[in-house]
Amino acid sequence: MSVIDTAPDYAVLDNPAWSALTGAHAHLAEGNDLARRYPADVSPFAAVRSWDDPGVWDAVIELVGYDAEFPGPPASVALPPGWVRGEPFQGVQLVETERLHGRPDEEAVLLGTADVPEMLDLVARAQPGPFLPRTHLLGRYVGIRRDGRLAAMAGERLQPAGWTEISAVATDERYRGQGLATRLVLDVVHHIHERGARAMMHAAASNTHAIGLYEHLGFTLRQRVAFGSVRTPVSG
Repeated sequence: MSVIDTAPDYAVLDNPAWSALTGAHAHLAEGNDLARRYPADVSPFAAVRSWDDPGVWDAVIELVGYDAEFPGPPASVALPPGWVRGEPFQGVQLVETERLHGRPDEEAVLLGTADVPEMLDLVARAQPGPFLPRTHLLGRYVGIRRDGRLAAMAGERLQPAGWTEISAVATDERYRGQGLATRLVLDVVHHIHERGARAMMHAAASNTHAIGLYEHLGFTLRQRVAFGSVRTPVSG
């Protein structure tokens, strides 16, 4: 593992999508200096630089249009007339601790464009979270095959400065209980550390089984997150 000789910058994790869209994933970003998003076939994530900027509301409309959804601000931020707040989805943000030790897995194979149909099929059945036809462009995705099938997968999603989010951790129900997902997570961690970055991840707050597994591996809860949305006005 590469030595990470800088103190972690946790502040970027308060707005990780913005950090990624203006940094490692700037080449994929659509938008402007106030609001950005990923292409629709890459990721549903979008973000603003700051909800305190008075121009941010117009910037969001310019980016997504009228009567469209966009990740919402904290509940403490008042919405302008015509904007509608959606019901938030409760999640958690986990970050690595010194107990997390990645290791390469000799069975892990890199997944790319040719593997997308299998990846989409596995995600549809395992439901680990959003995964689209070009999500694999966000980072390194790996899998383990059994009987000619993609039995498990995991990969990298958001890449805020100094960090990489582990995502799309999925196992075919026929191969669960064999530790395949754990092995792939640790393989992903190993390569994140080799780049000098730290690992983080998000999970649904209700998924206590997965959270417990990740804490056992060496992650810890940094904060609880309400993933909310807003709908832009119907017209200007």
